[in-house]
Amino acid sequence: MKNLLHTKIIATIGPASNTVEKITELINAGVRSFRVNSSHGTPESHLQEIQNVRRAAQDLNIYIPIILDLQGPKIRAGILREPMNLKEGQVVILKPAKEQGNEDFIPVDYPELFKDLKPDDVILMDDGKIQMKITSTNAENIEAVVTDGGVLTSRKGINVPGVKLNVPSITQRDIDYIKFAVLNKVDYLALSFVRKKEDVLQVKEYCDIPVIAKIEKPEAVENLNEIMAVSDGIMVARGDLGIEISPQRVPIVQKHIIKEANSHKKEVITATQMLESMMHEPIPTRAEASDVANAIIDGTDAIMLSGETAVGEYPVEAVKIMRSIAENVEDSNLCQYNTFEPSDEDSQIIASAAIRMLEQTTISAIVAFTRSGFTARLISKAKPSVPVIAISDNKAVCDRLNLLWGVFPFYMEFGSGFNEEFLAKLDEFLINNTSLKKGDKVVITGGMPSMGLGTTNFVRIHQVQVQ
Repeated sequence: MKNLLHTKIIATIGPASNTVEKITELINAGVRSFRVNSSHGTPESHLQEIQNVRRAAQDLNIYIPIILDLQGPKIRAGILREPMNLKEGQVVILKPAKEQGNEDFIPVDYPELFKDLKPDDVILMDDGKIQMKITSTNAENIEAVVTDGGVLTSRKGINVPGVKLNVPSITQRDIDYIKFAVLNKVDYLALSFVRKKEDVLQVKEYCDIPVIAKIEKPEAVENLNEIMAVSDGIMVARGDLGIEISPQRVPIVQKHIIKEANSHKKEVITATQMLESMMHEPIPTRAEASDVANAIIDGTDAIMLSGETAVGEYPVEAVKIMRSIAENVEDSNLCQYNTFEPSDEDSQIIASAAIRMLEQTTISAIVAFTRSGFTARLISKAKPSVPVIAISDNKAVCDRLNLLWGVFPFYMEFGSGFNEEFLAKLDEFLINNTSLKKGDKVVITGGMPSMGLGTTNFVRIHQVQVQ
């Protein structure tokens, strides 16, 4: 099973990619998961995106997980009558308002903003492209002077670095989208602006969908370990993170987050501006190529495209470039494979034994039987040098597994026991559904008896046979 990309590519779906035909192209180019961004669009448009992804995945007979990204307490400028050309030294008024903004004021969608800010606080808009300093506040509005100008358009994000805002961890809008996710059987939720573990736990009160915590606030970096303990995955969300802590610190913090996520056995996604120039150009900059490569070398499980595939001019080309970069890194000697840690936990001991076998004999793949995804996840975090064929009798689990590094999910009924008859059935399945052939050796691991949930307690070497 060669030429399989272990690093998973996530594409954000949007106007540039929301057709079955384009989604099919993206999957064929290398995408293995799609992100639906609830910050833009409506439940109706997002439902169409989900349906299109599932139609394309069904046509291609592949499991594709869908990540619904919750907006969280993101503060944004409201709707502007027309773009505002803000110039250095210009005095502007910001006020909580639902009506359209004009040359007199900028509407803000957070009504309590003026209570949290004071003179000399800095406001950043549109990913920091526009900056202003507050000169005065009152109960109705904020007055500020522009220090770095630019053209402001509707719904651009607002950040106030260094200020702890009294915003809720999840909004009513988020709760509505959580219900939407449950109704439409979304595979993962991504929670924005996490600050502490309670933010994640609050989402889990509403659903049992796995939660990916987006690390983009200084408080989240400070509380990283407690957040990881209750999260199912982590996203290094470098856009707002770079605004909140400064771009200079992002590479160091990124490496720290990825290292800790791998140590905690959590899936980790690196996101934002990975191939940003490909929004408008057919090839990336050298710096972007290095950025993608270094994230993989750091140990990220997945790399994500945002605007590049949502609204960019070259969505398929961006995926192909990202795949090519990942392939080159995986073929180099820069990635650490077959890592395992000493442990007194039975499941970890078995997983480590499976990894050690890769160093002792020629193994073509690891076959992980899993009902919950636990076994495949444990093996994946060891970064095995061979593909992990994850076999589950739960199709929802199969969908979720395709987000894991090096894991390739398949659906198969387990039957009543792990015996010679079952092994013969497995051989036939592997030969018919993978590139494995007669004589190939595989490591088989999973949970017994009867493939119990949440345990990994057996491992064996098996040679594929033809009956």
